[in-house]
Amino acid sequence: MLEKLESIYNHYLSIQEKLSDPEVISDMKRFSKLNKEYKSLEEIVEAYKKYKHTLESIESARSMVKDPDPDMQAMAKEELEELEPQQEKMEKELTILLIPKDPDDCLDVVIEIRSGTGGDEASIFAGDLFRMYSKFFESQKWKTEILSINEGTAGGYNKVVFEVYGDDVYGKMKFESGAHRVQRVPKTESQGRVHTSAATVVVMPKFELEDIDIRKDDLKVDTFRSSGAGGQHVNKTESGVRFTHIPTGIVSESTDSRSQHKNREIALQKLYQRIKDAQREKAAAEQKQKRQSLVGTGDRSDKIRTYNYPQNRVTDHRINLTLYSLEKIMDGQIDEIIEKLQVAENADKMVEA
Repeated sequence: MLEKLESIYNHYLSIQEKLSDPEVISDMKRFSKLNKEYKSLEEIVEAYKKYKHTLESIESARSMVKDPDPDMQAMAKEELEELEPQQEKMEKELTILLIPKDPDDCLDVVIEIRSGTGGDEASIFAGDLFRMYSKFFESQKWKTEILSINEGTAGGYNKVVFEVYGDDVYGKMKFESGAHRVQRVPKTESQGRVHTSAATVVVMPKFELEDIDIRKDDLKVDTFRSSGAGGQHVNKTESGVRFTHIPTGIVSESTDSRSQHKNREIALQKLYQRIKDAQREKAAAEQKQKRQSLVGTGDRSDKIRTYNYPQNRVTDHRINLTLYSLEKIMDGQIDEIIEKLQVAENADKMVEA
């Protein structure tokens, strides 16, 4: 474990150095990405420093036990009695911190809230969820940007889509995907009866398409004579260049210039763009598939969480968690639910490991 922690610490120091590099600072995209990774390592690095200091103190105390002075021995034994349980506790904490994180956890997100079963009441509830999340985002100091809004006829939203930017956004918000069920007396209900409605929430990570790194071994290069009418140069010189990217089968070529060197450059740029486009289409297809798997049917029975107003109760059905603090939760205080879901996820990962 120490070897792994030391490796993480050295990586942390390497990022720290890069963040003070003027070249990195001038590249906002790269700086932001490194800064997020740096912050994500802070907790485990601090825990490692305390653990290492504790180990050094234990080693020092054990050497003092061998001291011929009885007072020094007694002091060392007393210190060991205090430090050794701390070591055990720290090792348990570090074991949890070393559980591999979802690489997407640090990403920003796109969230869609859509009214489900329940007519106008479902739209009103979708609006309540949006306000709940907005207040939670404020507490996290995250930024939001509305992409689209379709308002309900009696209030709330039929659908609202927005982006959220900040630290570890997907790591916290990914648990919110699914159907949310509400049980309460609707404003439109004159008889005072409790109705059940639903809204769906979809949380998708925002992937940044990195620059394509093409290996030379993955490229097949052909030169050919440009075809077309006339031109002595065209007929005699193999100025046309064709690239084939073997892993994807994507082909690009150029005969735009009389210079083979220039055509090589043009064809390569075309290839970059086509590979990026293919990657973008693949990412979009994956996100669409992910959305379909996350959204559920929007039916009342298809639920991850229930908000029961008459009983002041919120129940997360995935971990059998029930809290009698609905008002606080609807005011954006969803930290406890998220933390318990994270603990459950980590427990599952530990079992898998």
